[in-house]
Amino acid sequence: MHSLYHRYPAGSLLVWVTRGDATHVKGGGELPDGIIRLLLDGQQRITTLYGIVRGKPPEFFEGNVQTFTGLHFHLEDETFEFYSAAKMADNPLWVNVTEFMQKGMGEFMMRLLELPQVKEEPARYIDRLNSLAGIKDVTFHIEEVAGADKTVDVVVDVFNRVNSSGTKLSKGDLALARICALWPDARQEMNRRLEKWRSIGYDFRLDWLLRSITTGVAPL
Repeated sequence: MHSLYHRYPAGSLLVWVTRGDATHVKGGGELPDGIIRLLLDGQQRITTLYGIVRGKPPEFFEGNVQTFTGLHFHLEDETFEFYSAAKMADNPLWVNVTEFMQKGMGEFMMRLLELPQVKEEPARYIDRLNSLAGIKDVTFHIEEVAGADKTVDVVVDVFNRVNSSGTKLSKGDLALARICALWPDARQEMNRRLEKWRSIGYDFRLDWLLRSITTGVAPL
């Protein structure tokens, strides 16, 4: 958020462009020509930004929701910190970032104009709020992996070379992403099935279910 606020370089995104006939997307409708764009590298950045702006994680998120809760921005120091009552309570210079992104500038300026320093130099604080709001408009450079020769093996290798110091991508991860692009509720449905089988004594793993689905031997 600090880099985005100051418009510093914040990295690029790596996207795999592939095909999927009759590709449905969340919210209804279909993508033209069955084209799917799967985000390979940059998921943590985009997921975090989505969560902070919307105030909730994406539907597929299975981590700690508190990651997106309580981020504040200090209008004087131009710093970001998570909420601390001892430091931030009753201090209007600490702006709740999610609340600001949802409600816009008007309500916050009404509060701030009650402060002497803001009354004296309102343009300074308006500029900072505009920079904060402008985070939503920052454009990331996108590198695309496309072409008929870009098989799952190739894409996994490309990702792992680009992201050599981070979490490795497996064929299973990529298969699940592609399935979810065609069937948005796939992850939730598979987890429900796994939990049902677990309740009667069968401890299957998601990797096993993915292999079964992709080979067509275990219909859901």
